[in-house]
Amino acid sequence: MNNQASFKLSPYHQLNQEQSLLVQKILHFSITHCSNKNHPAVFTIYGEAGTGKSVVLSALFDQLQKLNHQTGSQLYKTQNYFLVNHPELLKVYKQIAGPIKELYKKNYMRPTSFINQMDKKQTSADVVVIDEVHLLLSQPDHYNNFYHDNQLEEVIKRSKVIILVFDENQVLRMKSFWTRKRLEAITHHYPHEDYQLHHQFRMMAPDSLIEWFNFFTHNKLMPLKKEMWHNYDFRIFTDAEKMRQEIVKRNQTDGLARILSTSGYPSTLDGGKHYIKEGKFMLPWDQYNYTSTPWAEIPTTINEVGSIYTCQGFDLNYAGIIIGPPISLIPRTNQLKVNLDKITDVEMFKKRNDLTNSKEKIEYEEKMVMNSLNVLFKRGIRGTYLYAHDPALRAKLAALFQQAS
Repeated sequence: MNNQASFKLSPYHQLNQEQSLLVQKILHFSITHCSNKNHPAVFTIYGEAGTGKSVVLSALFDQLQKLNHQTGSQLYKTQNYFLVNHPELLKVYKQIAGPIKELYKKNYMRPTSFINQMDKKQTSADVVVIDEVHLLLSQPDHYNNFYHDNQLEEVIKRSKVIILVFDENQVLRMKSFWTRKRLEAITHHYPHEDYQLHHQFRMMAPDSLIEWFNFFTHNKLMPLKKEMWHNYDFRIFTDAEKMRQEIVKRNQTDGLARILSTSGYPSTLDGGKHYIKEGKFMLPWDQYNYTSTPWAEIPTTINEVGSIYTCQGFDLNYAGIIIGPPISLIPRTNQLKVNLDKITDVEMFKKRNDLTNSKEKIEYEEKMVMNSLNVLFKRGIRGTYLYAHDPALRAKLAALFQQAS
């Protein structure tokens, strides 16, 4: 069993027929629009967490770069780049590029670095592949040296063909605020094609359990049935420390098992440790990772709690998820409530001048909180364990689990 993210995202990872055909379709699209003057052109892949979007992109970019080195190819000597606005995921792609002769680490970049490099060299790219477009900045962010209005628009201006993947249910911060409508207002302005991926590859859970997770992140608790986790290790805990102990056991036997949590606990970007406490459970948040190894692959992070910023885009074998204070049960119902006043993630709700409707803004903010939980729910390949901070929600989940068992 190979738990390395670089193995799982390798361009030599076995694709199914749909994925292989999709890669060929995008290659044809790229060749067509690089060869004619009908560009920039945009190809968008839609798909929820775990539907294999990044695997497709990895295989695609490898094929692009092989054709780039192939004399006589219509993509010979093209300038192609792979962008991702996620430092942990960027590390993985650079690891992949190292041993493969046609892939160079220098072609994998953050979007702002790409924009600045194109401007400095006064040039443009041929094909640009963008993973996790829902993480691109959609307003200026001077802290990250981005002074334009929208990263996607700026990348398009500097490229002939843009290939991107998007999941509206993984939009997590206001400074990276996207909806499908907002995305297509940009992408559909150009020659474009869209493609939807549906099949869940990451999780071994039956579709019925994934559907249960989806209802949850749309504020509704549904009944549980034992057959919903056939051959999948799904558990609900009333004690966070006991859940941690089980995750430690799984990490010892299978590796890549980690505790994850939503916002709602002390969290300040000051370089210090901030602890999540639930009864006897006490662990610090994930620390900034200065190494080239992804957070979950560092052995000592079994003693930390992962956040959306370290686990988004990554697989775990087992995920123990703490549903924090911002999510609670509405008494005497099966409906969930988002408590925005309990959010402690200072990066989540940056002010936006283009959202003037306060009701609409609140709805988007509540959706982002549930999106963050959706990201956590879709991490565990073999198992997912849940613990809820809210006493009423914790009791309700335990009752649903007991009734199903």
